[in-house]
Amino acid sequence: MKNILSILSILFFLNVNAQNSYFPAKGNWETKSPEFFNYDSRKINKAIDFVIKNQNNGNKDLRVEILKGFSSEPYHTIKGPTKKRGESNGLIIKNGYVIASWGDTKRVDMTFSVTKSYLSAITGVAIDKNLIKSEKDIVSDYVWDKTFDGNLNSKISWEHLLNQSSDWHGNLFGINHWEDRPDRRKNLDDWRTETQREPGTYYKYNDVRVNVLAYSMLQVYRKSLPKVLKNYIMDPIDASDSWRWYGYENSWVNLDGLMVQSVSGGGHNGGGVFINSEDHARFGLLYLNNGIWNGKRIISKDWIKKSITPSETNPEYGFMWWINSEKGEDYATSDWKNVPTNVYYGAGFGGNYIVIIPDENMVVVGRWLGRGTIGTFIQMILESK
Repeated sequence: MKNILSILSILFFLNVNAQNSYFPAKGNWETKSPEFFNYDSRKINKAIDFVIKNQNNGNKDLRVEILKGFSSEPYHTIKGPTKKRGESNGLIIKNGYVIASWGDTKRVDMTFSVTKSYLSAITGVAIDKNLIKSEKDIVSDYVWDKTFDGNLNSKISWEHLLNQSSDWHGNLFGINHWEDRPDRRKNLDDWRTETQREPGTYYKYNDVRVNVLAYSMLQVYRKSLPKVLKNYIMDPIDASDSWRWYGYENSWVNLDGLMVQSVSGGGHNGGGVFINSEDHARFGLLYLNNGIWNGKRIISKDWIKKSITPSETNPEYGFMWWINSEKGEDYATSDWKNVPTNVYYGAGFGGNYIVIIPDENMVVVGRWLGRGTIGTFIQMILESK
């Protein structure tokens, strides 16, 4: 009897490991019921009903919605492509399997600032491949044009660009650094003449500076970043061929005699990554597994650890991933306060999310969720067990 129990225990252990190691083949994703992993499907469905009921009800024409959403910026214009979006959709992934989904998860839509997490990933690959020796290196040692001219710009490191503490000053592709999310409490002259801070001492979420990172990575790789992302990440994780990564109409640069588009790190002015939820989930599953896909190392574990380590200037932000830190400014009053503090996520305008829940070996993707619903949604999923 003891031997039988012992054998059953070993089989159970091996079965659990097999479940944990599942990675979907291209064009196919196996499903399991929530009950297979001891979740209550009624509670899962209730959580999904909650996000559907509270989805983003803004204008489906994202060109209109972008201009409306950033109406406080006096010179804000659309410089890259946009697209009319679909309805809310998403997936809940447990141990690699889809245990629930809603809406059209194959629809390609803009993802706005979730793009930043993809940009962070290919920066990590550049470091893994020793194209960049360290994230602490000064960027001007790699980018030799005038982008980093100036006493303080010349001190900016890759780390500063990644955690948005660079305070880079300048104009890139016709957009000044001060035009992006200016302080509404100040007037226009104050925006233009604001004193530049020492790199690494001040956090400011700013798409112009993110685009400086994308431009700088283009100078390092010497080939288009969409090709880099495809070759080093998306193809190895068996993503679809439907995603795209765009820049601006005027962001073409001469690279070794060829005109190559420098892509956008978000959709604030249009562009960025256009992608479906299933490909988002694959990317999230790669991070959940510390950079390994089906036994193959894609991104170093060290880079992922650094990416989700709170930065000194903002405990809620790593290398272009958000962190559910209890040291966050609004943590005590937010809808994230009942969610584990090791949860991290990519987030974009309009309610776009890739959420990694390490304790549950889970990835949750949500598209076009209503404001202030994602934390509650995650909490409801966790409470369904």
